[in-house]
Amino acid sequence: MNIKDAVEKVPGGMMVVPLLLGATLNTIDQLHIPVVMNFLKMLGTAPTDAGHYEFLRIGGFSQELFKDSALVLIALFLFCVGSQMNLRVGGRALKKGVLLTSTKYFTGLAVGMAFGFIFDPWTGILGLSTLAIIAAMTNSNSGMYAALTGQYGNRSDVGGLSILAINDGPFLTLVSLGLLGTALPIIAFVAVLLPIGIGMLLGNLDPKIREFLKPGESLTIPFFAFALGAGMNLANFLNPEVLAGGLVIAILTFILTGGMGIIAFKLAGEKSYIAPIAEASTAGNAVATPAAVLAAASVAVGTGAMSAVDFEMLQTVVPIATAQISISTITTSLLCPIGVILMDRHQRKRGIIGTAEDIEIGNKKKKKSSKEVLSN
Repeated sequence: MNIKDAVEKVPGGMMVVPLLLGATLNTIDQLHIPVVMNFLKMLGTAPTDAGHYEFLRIGGFSQELFKDSALVLIALFLFCVGSQMNLRVGGRALKKGVLLTSTKYFTGLAVGMAFGFIFDPWTGILGLSTLAIIAAMTNSNSGMYAALTGQYGNRSDVGGLSILAINDGPFLTLVSLGLLGTALPIIAFVAVLLPIGIGMLLGNLDPKIREFLKPGESLTIPFFAFALGAGMNLANFLNPEVLAGGLVIAILTFILTGGMGIIAFKLAGEKSYIAPIAEASTAGNAVATPAAVLAAASVAVGTGAMSAVDFEMLQTVVPIATAQISISTITTSLLCPIGVILMDRHQRKRGIIGTAEDIEIGNKKKKKSSKEVLSN
């Protein structure tokens, strides 16, 4: 039936489609339709504390996987992501990776800090929060970056992905919140980041472990996406403010992080700007970042480092931020390929071929022209 192919035609489909499916079922549950509840009651489903019957709360393995598994699966996902963080890359690839990662991070951080300074950091204009902005703008879609640079860029562009992998998941977002003064104790950081650290250690110590864990990067995504959606209501997506906020984040991410990446490449003497545009996206896995931050906050509440009031506010913000990040993921997944294609056409008119690469001849570095490279 080609279900997987159909899902992957949607930008960020393996993340977005299961998330929307989970949100749809949860929305039906929250409507408490009599016919649905009577059917579940007839099957012997146990009622919730409020006396309702819901699809996603039927108990057993089904509830544990489809409703209550988000944090466990996200932790497993982060463990697998960490195992793929191999920093032993070539010099030029290392340089590009550092430039892209740093510009994306500091741009997202600056926008988030400015927003929190000017507006309410919890519920500013269009329902935007500092959490949503930083989580979306500091995470890029590594898969799309690899695909775009693989087709339109050169080897060092693709190699930069090894450094860009650092901005996958909640790491940079948690660091950013710490810089913004959010009261998260050290143990909150450790509790969330430990899976990444252990995975990174094992993956670099043994290449076979890295290879073994590699499928976990993609295999866990649709499962935790569905579970995240199972905690959301489609009303969040249909809310005009939430939709507008998600689109604003997408535009800021594409224009500002891509633009700053281009400036950094230009200052570093690079001629092709395919890579900065290819990374100017919001990662599908960034949708899981608010939940990871909430998990860290729960630790902070337990230690008394965060007030119960702030934690309740964060619980309110997380579903909205998750919806906005989802919207940004879809939108930037459309903007980045278009931007890369347009940049490639512009560069070719100027005689710059994005796939051309510096080469080494003897002990001297010589840069061949694009035409020479193509002719060879």
